Amino acid sequence: MKLDEILKIGNKNRRTLDRVEDFATMLGPQSRYQGVFQGHDNHIVYGEVQGECDIEGVLVLGEGSRWTGNIRAVSVVVAGTVDGDIHATSKVELARTAIVRGKITSPVVAIARGASHDGSIRMAKQTQITRYHERREANESEPLKEK
Repeated sequence: MKLDEILKIGNKNRRTLDRVEDFATMLGPQSRYQGVFQGHDNHIVYGEVQGECDIEGVLVLGEGSRWTGNIRAVSVVVAGTVDGDIHATSKVELARTAIVRGKITSPVVAIARGASHDGSIRMAKQTQITRYHERREANESEPLKEK
C-alpha cells in the first residue's frame, strides 16, 4: 500500500492506522537502512531495514518492505516481510501481504486472510487472535476465496 492509500482509510477508527495522524520518518522503497530506530515518533518503511526498533509510536511496514531484526513498538502494522521478533505494547496487525518469521508478543493480534506467520504468538490470557478478511481493499465483485 502507498502512503496515501494507507491514510485514506482513516475514517473508521478501528485499526491502528485509523488513529495515526502523521509519520515522522518514511523510508522509501529504493532505500536501505542499517541501525536502530529509537524515539517517540511514528515511522513508515517501504524499503529494507537491518537492525532493531525500539519506539514509543507506530511502526508501519508497507507492502514490499523487508525488516531483518527485532521490533519493539506501541503498535506494529505489517504488510511486508519481517525476519525477527515483534513486541507491541498495544497491537500487532498483519495485512494480507505480510510474511513474519518470528515470535509475536502483544495484547492484541489481528491477522488478515492471506498473511503468513511462522513462529509463536504470546498474548495476555484474556485476549484473542482476530482473523479477518480485508474488506477495505477487496473488490466487491470478486467472490471471497478460501485458502
